[in-house]
Parts: sequence; C-alpha cells; structure tokens
Amino acid sequence: MMVIRTIKPDDLEELYRLAALTGVGFTSLVADEDVLKRKIDLSVRSFEKETIEAPTEESYLFVLEDTDTGTIVGTSGLLAAVGLDEPFYSYHLGTITHSSRELGIHNMHPTLILNNDYTGFSEVCTLFLQDDYRHSRNGQLLSKCRFMFLAQFPERFTEKIFAEMRGVCDENGRSPLWESLGRQFFSIDFERADELTAQGNKQFIAELMPNNPVYVNLLPPDAREVLGQVHTSTAPARRLLEQEGFRFENYVDIFDGGPTLEARVEDLRAVRDSRLVLATIGQPKNSGEGLHYLVSNAKLDNFRCILIQRATPPGSGLVLSQEEADALLISHKEPIRLVELLPHTRH
Repeated sequence: MMVIRTIKPDDLEELYRLAALTGVGFTSLVADEDVLKRKIDLSVRSFEKETIEAPTEESYLFVLEDTDTGTIVGTSGLLAAVGLDEPFYSYHLGTITHSSRELGIHNMHPTLILNNDYTGFSEVCTLFLQDDYRHSRNGQLLSKCRFMFLAQFPERFTEKIFAEMRGVCDENGRSPLWESLGRQFFSIDFERADELTAQGNKQFIAELMPNNPVYVNLLPPDAREVLGQVHTSTAPARRLLEQEGFRFENYVDIFDGGPTLEARVEDLRAVRDSRLVLATIGQPKNSGEGLHYLVSNAKLDNFRCILIQRATPPGSGLVLSQEEADALLISHKEPIRLVELLPHTRH
C-alpha cells in the first residue's frame, strides 16, 4: 500500500538515495548528507510545534512509502515562509516602453527584473518520485497530499503560496539561460551555482547579479525560448499544480528560467472542496470501483494521507477497511479529511 507520512530521522539513508536520482537543477533535494540531515531535523521540529503564532522558518517534509517493502519512493514538502533568513531571488518578466514622437517609433521591450517579491510567502517544494513508481496515480498522491495538510492547518502558512518549477536543461546539465546570462556574471558552471544555492549560500547572487533590467531581446533565441518553460520531467508536476488552481504570473527562476506558479491557499481546489467526516472501520462496498479520493487524518506530527477508490460518493461518514485505517493511524469514529482526487470536468 502507498502511504504519505511525515519524514522521520531514520529516513536519512533513503532520502539520500532519492536525492542521488534527481539530477542537476533540483536544488531543494541534493545528495549531501549534512544538508539532508538538517532538512530532516528542521522538518521534525516543525511537525512537533503544537502552536504557531505566525509562519516563519518551519519546513514540512512528507515521504511516500511503499508499505509492502518499507521503501521510500518519493518526497514532497511545504515551506512556511521563504526569504526571512536569506534573500529569495527571482526574475519578473516585465515590459519597458521606448518611444520617439519625432520619429514616430513606439517600441515595447520585454525585460527581466531581479526582485525579492516572494519574501515571506509559503512555498510548495521538493516534489520528486522515482521513475519506477510513476504510475497508479502515485504522483498525484505525492503532490496533492500537501493541500490536505494546508486545508487542515492553514494557520501555519501564508494566504498566498507559490511553487518554483525546474527549468529547462539538457542531459549534461546545460541551461540555455545560464549559459547566455548567468555565466556572464558568475563565471561558474550552472551545476556549481545550483550547489551553492542548495547549501543556502545565496549572498553571491546579490554581490554579482546586475540590478538593472535585462532586455530579453538581447538574449540568444534558445535562452528566450526557455523562459517560463519546465524541464520535461517536471511537466506532469506543473499540470497537477495548475489543475488545483496555481497560475503563472510572469516570475521565473534566475538560473534556468523555470516558471514560478502561485495561488491563494483558500482558492486551491483540494483546500476549498475537502471536508472533515467521521471514519467507520468496516467492510467498504465496491472499494475497487468508481472515483478516487484523497483521505488524510487530522493529526499534525503523525499526518498521513492515502488514496482510496469508492463507487458511491461518501456522505457524512466514510467506511474504511482496517488496512486503510491502520495506514492513517486512526481508530473508529475519528475525523478524517476527504476530497476527490481530480476536479470535476466541465463540459
């Protein structure tokens, strides 16, 4: 059975194994044991905080476990607020107009403007699923479980939330935007810049990156074409986020040009439509037929989420099998959160 749960200290070895599979450009999950240990420790402390006055440095990391093998096959996360301790940079795709009344010329030029506009906002992050588990809706469970947590604990996050998507680079880790822009100012490889930011060293960006607008038309065609585009392996993750209500608002990553998607938490489909019901443990009818549902418990430190299938839409209660109840760490008549996995299709 596939179960989403909170990460634990003894997951370090498995998380490192996953991180080694991610490749260049995946800065939120790097194969560095010290970095990963700090990430796990912060997540454990965050889940243990019983009350939150305001979102700050908390980080919530979830893992997808195959309970048949005990193997961790994926991870996803939420950051409560970014940019509070170290600057969070992005480019905004804007426009500058130049005109001459005398010559009758009026030109509009797209530009990239360095900014810290996402400082203090919550972030959806660290989504990765190993290749041989990219089936049976595992990716949807791994991505959308975070919205069940958002729905249950909204006070731990800001009203607006965003997601940085991995941008375009080739199999050798070459980024067209980096080669034409970043390298001119940093004189280091894209992979090395990625490593530095993953380790939390972002001061070099402020020291070396130009503060003046960058005229997009001066970039070579291959660099212009990747602005706002995602890596091929990230395309499914982008579709899932857009399905829930995330939108591209012309912010891109300063290194690879990957898009930043944003939304208001209350407008996210799974947050808006999910509801609390009471669980009954028994024998579900037609449990292998019909619609798929995300089901999570209402616990903080032991948050769990699974995917179930039911032929009949649940009412004020939901019958779970003993296996499903055990996976959620719940007992009879405990509250659980429920939402359809996919939004209704409008014709």
